[in-house]
Amino acid sequence: MTPTVDIQNLSFAYNGKEILHNIQFAVMPGEYISIIGPNGAGKSTLLKCLNRIVTIEQGTIRIMGKDLPQYDQKELGKVIGYLPQIREYAFSYSVYEFVMMGRYPHLQPFEQESKKDIAIVKEMIQLTGLSHLEHRDISTLSGGERQKVYLAASLAQQPRILLLDEPTTHLDPRHQIEIQETVSWISKQLNITVLHVTHDLTHIFTWSQRVAAFKDGRLRFIGNPCDVITDEKLTEIFDTKFLFLEDPKTKKIIVVPDDRKHAVH
Repeated sequence: MTPTVDIQNLSFAYNGKEILHNIQFAVMPGEYISIIGPNGAGKSTLLKCLNRIVTIEQGTIRIMGKDLPQYDQKELGKVIGYLPQIREYAFSYSVYEFVMMGRYPHLQPFEQESKKDIAIVKEMIQLTGLSHLEHRDISTLSGGERQKVYLAASLAQQPRILLLDEPTTHLDPRHQIEIQETVSWISKQLNITVLHVTHDLTHIFTWSQRVAAFKDGRLRFIGNPCDVITDEKLTEIFDTKFLFLEDPKTKKIIVVPDDRKHAVH
C-alpha cells in the first residue's frame, strides 16, 4: 500500500537556523497521527512543509505517491486540507458562502458552482453541526463556531489528508471536545489521513493510531500511544514530569504535568 505521506531526510532552516533535522516517517491512508512536543520543536513547520506554505530545500516529501513539487496549487488543494489555530477573519461572508470557498480547487475561474458542489457544501455543513447557522455571518459567530466553519471549508475541498495545527487552542472546553470528536468521526467515515499537532495528551489515546514526538527539530519517538505517552518519554520531550491518573467513571487515563516538580534537574 502506498503511503499517503512519505517524508524522507527532511531538514528545514529559516534565516540560517535549523528548524527541522533529518525527519523520516510515513503515514498510511486513513491513519490518524498526533504530533506532540514543546513549543519551538518544529511541529507547525512540518505541517507548513507538507502544505507547501514554506519550501523545503533538503529531503523529499511524497504525497499520494507523487513528489510534492510536482503538484500545482489547485491539485494540492484537492489533496490536502489545512486547519490552523483559531484566527480572526476580516471579511463578511455567510457560513454557506465561506464553506463554498473550499470548493475552489475543483472550480475554474468564474465558474458557477454545480449541483455537486452545492451538495458537498451542504453535507460538510451538516457533518460539522452548522446547519442551523448556515445563513449567519461568520463574524457574528463564537470562536468555536468559526473554527467549525473553517473545518467545514477544509472538508469541502474533499481532501485525502487533513493537517490540523492546534485547532482548538483558545477555545472553551465544550468546543474543544466538539471539534476533536467531529474530526475523529469524519476522518473515520471518509477515510481521511490526519496529522494533528496537539498539546492534549489525554485524548490522544482516544483517536490516534500513532504519536510522533518532536523536540529541538528532531523526531524523537514515533509509535502507538501506549508506547510513546509514557512518563519516561514525556519527561525527555517536555523536560518535566507527568502524572497518569485514572478517571474514576470512564477508567480512561488522564495525563497532566506534575506540578509538584516543575523541572527535571
